[in-house]
Amino acid sequence: MINVIVLDIEGTTSPTSSVRDELYGYTRTRLPGWLDENCSGAAESIIAETRTLAEQPDASVAAVAAILINWLNTDVKAEPLKSAQGIICAEGFRNGSLYGEFFPDVPPMLRAWRESGLELYIYSSGSVRNQKDWFAYARPGNLSPLITGHFDLTTAGPKREASSYEKIAGTIGVPAESILFLSDHSDELDAAVAAGWQAIGVSRPGEPNPPRPPHPWISDFADIEPNPPRE
Repeated sequence: MINVIVLDIEGTTSPTSSVRDELYGYTRTRLPGWLDENCSGAAESIIAETRTLAEQPDASVAAVAAILINWLNTDVKAEPLKSAQGIICAEGFRNGSLYGEFFPDVPPMLRAWRESGLELYIYSSGSVRNQKDWFAYARPGNLSPLITGHFDLTTAGPKREASSYEKIAGTIGVPAESILFLSDHSDELDAAVAAGWQAIGVSRPGEPNPPRPPHPWISDFADIEPNPPRE
């Protein structure tokens, strides 16, 4: 019996291009100026963490910006980058520069699943702050009331490690076998299954990650029956 559905965002609920082009692009443009403007305030800890991770303790603010932008361009899942992106993109969502984009089948199915009594959670490498804004400032309208909770790399751990999924199940407080995970990435599906979850791959036209056995795969949320009737 499935009681909880945990969803990835990029390539699963939303086009990869919308995340990479919109969020990453906005962060890339604003990051140097934001670090400089907030180096003794909101950006201070981010600068310090970046210097430590990069093993460049004397890096200037401009050098830190270059490090973070390089991580952004190479998709490094570094916590200071995700923290900076969360703050910077929060501005973009609120000033109308950014919106959450979703595949057409997603909003109606999220509503249908909630109406059926399922709890919905998000697990993404993007910061919880960005996740919440993505749903609150969605192009189709505010979807945040449909989501019970959010997890990211800081609160759960790496998405390709079974321990992260075990931690999420413990936080939610439900048996692992009652959780269904939806993602476009086979390694993430492997980790969820290793933690005792059920998992379905999402393969949408134009998305970069190919399906891989042994997981079942769908291309439309309407094809998912979390709890099919018994014969």
